[in-house]
Amino acid sequence: MQLKPYVRSLAVAFSLALVAGCSSIGGTQDGSMSGSGTAGVAGTSGTSGVGTGQVNGSGTGNGSGLNGGSGQMADSRIPATRTIYFAFDSDTIRPEFQSVLNAHASFLRNNTNASVVLQGHTDERGTREYNLALGERRAGAVEEFLSVQGVSPSQVDVVSYGEERPAARGSNEQAYAQNRRVVFAY
Repeated sequence: MQLKPYVRSLAVAFSLALVAGCSSIGGTQDGSMSGSGTAGVAGTSGTSGVGTGQVNGSGTGNGSGLNGGSGQMADSRIPATRTIYFAFDSDTIRPEFQSVLNAHASFLRNNTNASVVLQGHTDERGTREYNLALGERRAGAVEEFLSVQGVSPSQVDVVSYGEERPAARGSNEQAYAQNRRVVFAY
């Protein structure tokens, strides 16, 4: 039978195509998706949003913003603080970050074409599965806060990276505190 080698070759080609199609485009350890370790802001010269979690080309009032290029957004400035931090083993939003969340809620309410990915992170303590769940609970708590503030659920996506993308390396409290976070990625 000549069909067997053909089927085997077809199966190998299909498997390779599947693996290539499923490969992750990744992102950087600082939470940005620009791939260069910095997340520049479109329309600004020489500025860099290192560690801000912002995706390139995502919103300034220069006509290439989130509303399809009409150039007029209600408030075209994404809030500068794009990371909030959590206590150990907690998904409770700390009071000092409520003003940051209110600013993001206001931006999203005023810019209905804008969307955000809430990236939940943890420190390295705990199992991988537990940390993924905790990161999701943290991002979910932020999503719920935004929803209560009137942000449309269609504007918000949640993803958990658990301990996989640390902001700081090390096994001390300072590094742990920097890794327990939710990043707003526009």
